[in-house]
Amino acid sequence: MNQNSTVIIILCSHLCAGENVNPFEPAEWSKFAEKLLDNKIQPCELLSFSSEDFENKLNLNTDEIQRINRLTDRSGSITFEIEKYANMGINIMTRADNCYPKILKEKLGKSCPPIFYYAGNPEIADKKCVGFVGSRSAGTDDEKFTAATVTKVNANGFAVVSGGAKGIDSIASAVSIQNGNFSIEYIADSLIGKIKSRNVIDAIINNRLLILSATKPDAGFTTGTAMMRNKFIYAQSDGTVVVKSDYNTGGTWNGAVENLNKQYCVTFCWNNAGYKGNVELISRGAISIDETWDGDVSKYEIIKPEHSEQLTLFDDF
Repeated sequence: MNQNSTVIIILCSHLCAGENVNPFEPAEWSKFAEKLLDNKIQPCELLSFSSEDFENKLNLNTDEIQRINRLTDRSGSITFEIEKYANMGINIMTRADNCYPKILKEKLGKSCPPIFYYAGNPEIADKKCVGFVGSRSAGTDDEKFTAATVTKVNANGFAVVSGGAKGIDSIASAVSIQNGNFSIEYIADSLIGKIKSRNVIDAIINNRLLILSATKPDAGFTTGTAMMRNKFIYAQSDGTVVVKSDYNTGGTWNGAVENLNKQYCVTFCWNNAGYKGNVELISRGAISIDETWDGDVSKYEIIKPEHSEQLTLFDDF
């Protein structure tokens, strides 16, 4: 871990965030990082800044300076926490690290989280992926369609990326690993809880699974983190398959609609007339697929959104 990465963790991590300690949120860090770049200041230099330096070089007010000082005061405690998690197999990457998923920087730009906690080999994030999303309440037909489609995309050279939740997500991930391929999971709840599973541990040891979370390892599930991680799934993939969606409600629906609007990747949707959400997503532009689809997403053009603010200036932090 380089010095800039260490400082990003100190300023942005919610580890050891007690009373009156307010870590930078992703949008705040992007804005602050841009200010650092404009002034040719590396994050690591902040540790030696005086109050006068913050005021004169970065034009920060007293409240902003005190906030940063409170964050840096916990550096010793954070170092201890990092070591504790490392002993569990959980590490931290930041935008200053080479292992940070480059495709997220390209597609999400300044909305990329400054930190990911992860378990597994981060090089898996460099593989070309197809996303799989859908309901937690998967029926037998949903499971069969998911497994068959994952096998097809694996045969075309694609790994799988999902949210790691019960139902469609976990089925897609497990099948890809069983096929001797790879899986990436962007989860929305406890990473500590996730890596207690024997199957998960084996997949990580065998270099087949990478799990990432933008929230601290002991965090519980929230709707907000689930919605945030939906973007990571779509941005990581060349195309994402919606297996089962409710209509006008739920995380699967909202994530798919956002992707149709912002075009992080191509949206595919199972043409199942029994699922109103699926039918409506197809009517809104999702590509209809069924059991005869060959799983080759490379046939379809990946449209890069015009609004995208790539992190060319943020490659270092």
